[in-house]
Amino acid sequence: MKDLSLHPCFNEKAKHSQARVHLPVAPKCNIQCNYCNRLYDCCNESRPGVTSSVLSPIQASHYFNELEKKMDNLRVVGIAGPGDPFANPNETLATIELIERNYPEMIFCLSTNGLELAPYIDRIAGLNVSHVTITINSLNIETLSKIYAWVHFRGKTYKGREGARILLEQQLACIEQLKRKGMIVKINTVVIPGVNESEIGELAEKVAAMGADTMNCIPLYPTENTLFGALEEPSKEMMKNIKATIAQYIRPMGHCARCRSDAAGLLGHDDTEAISLIKKHAAMTTEESDMTRKNVAVATSTGSRVDLHIGEASEFWIFEQSRNGYRFIEKRTTAGADTCDDKWANLSKSAFSDCQAVLVSGAGRTPINVLQRNGIRVIQMKGLIDTGLDLIYQKRPIIDLCKVGPFKCGATCHGDQKGCG
Repeated sequence: MKDLSLHPCFNEKAKHSQARVHLPVAPKCNIQCNYCNRLYDCCNESRPGVTSSVLSPIQASHYFNELEKKMDNLRVVGIAGPGDPFANPNETLATIELIERNYPEMIFCLSTNGLELAPYIDRIAGLNVSHVTITINSLNIETLSKIYAWVHFRGKTYKGREGARILLEQQLACIEQLKRKGMIVKINTVVIPGVNESEIGELAEKVAAMGADTMNCIPLYPTENTLFGALEEPSKEMMKNIKATIAQYIRPMGHCARCRSDAAGLLGHDDTEAISLIKKHAAMTTEESDMTRKNVAVATSTGSRVDLHIGEASEFWIFEQSRNGYRFIEKRTTAGADTCDDKWANLSKSAFSDCQAVLVSGAGRTPINVLQRNGIRVIQMKGLIDTGLDLIYQKRPIIDLCKVGPFKCGATCHGDQKGCG
């Protein structure tokens, strides 16, 4: 049984003794806040959106394993960026699955803007995520339109009041859904002088009525090259008054450290060795991360080009690196379970058991999720196989576009891109 009181961000008594780690596996974001500039490599800054490195799920898992051996008080695994976890759902969910499998006693938490959280609430509940933070900055659409430059939702980009309305609707709906799943919900609010400071009390009353457990008011951190970069940080007196106001409705959090997306250690006292560890694992290739997986599977109809969607391929060609370049080993069939989840789980343990990656012209959410959590990268491209193998083994970039379109990968697949393709 997990002791949820050991989360240092949600319980001030735990901050001096219990460590947490943020795993930076989510670089993309689906909104642009006018106070945010996501610099990935700035070791002198401590604020959300900053990380020294971005990790893949496999790299994050190995980094966590090493960190856990070093920190006997590590209790919490969080994903908070540097973008948004649900603008990167495959990476976020695969990371949690890899770690939860070996460390079920860990407390798992996520920090999100809430825009694309709703479709994944059942999944994260099933993965024993117990704490979720949603950043909500106002209930006023006009105010929100000043805070956000754009919102990208379901394939379209919205600006102004329309983007603000969509964002707020999704955020508020998620609070009630999370509470129905029994999760602890924290609301983060950035206090922006002259913009939203007079509206935070109303927000606190609303989210408290919806079931939120605590609220964290964060003073604006004026950041260069942002629209709000010239604003002054809120005064201590302003922050004190705001916290007193929200305390009438909800328990305020008073010990926030404005953590980086790669924070590790005690709250406000990050471990200095963690940055070196994270850089080491970020530089680690998939082959180095898992020495049992050295080959690459390719969806091809010709043996020379990557030209098949993952759901189209009835067999995959297996290649390995040799002293004289790349060598074709054999063809392996995809015959097996007919349901999407079973098919890709079985293949990861059979046909792909020695493969570090799969090259395909396109892939849907289900095979990407299943293969990634089993340690296999899914690379979407089209063009020469050697170009893709260069990407894997020589770390050369791919310029070609992915093939798009729905394809079936079994009798139970509808070919509608909601599952395998």
